[in-house]
Amino acid sequence: MKVLDNPAELKRKQTIRKTDIVVHFKGDTIIIPPKTITLLEGLGNYTIIHTESGRRFVVSKTLKLVSQNLKKNFIRVHKAYIINSDFIISRVDDDRLLKLAGGKEVSVSRRKIKETTLLLNAR
Repeated sequence: MKVLDNPAELKRKQTIRKTDIVVHFKGDTIIIPPKTITLLEGLGNYTIIHTESGRRFVVSKTLKLVSQNLKKNFIRVHKAYIINSDFIISRVDDDRLLKLAGGKEVSVSRRKIKETTLLLNAR
């Protein structure tokens, strides 16, 4: 098993926390801690996990299923996006666009703008 955020731990077995996301990639099992995830992007029955290091992993699970055990700092801002609010760099156009660490920009759906604004202002 590999732990994404700590290369020194690659060979040692890790305990998997309930909030960790496990990904199978090129024959290895990689554990992705939520604190390293910047964005979850849903594409039908697949989810793309974007990490702070710039890596992307594709998981054959729906966005809803992947996000079930994540903490409240993860906010669903669109049907296809869940962001980690710890990685928001700036809010543009009355919170219609969020710029994340790593250069990714995510649009907020019309129905989620009010809810997103309230959650981000409370932080």
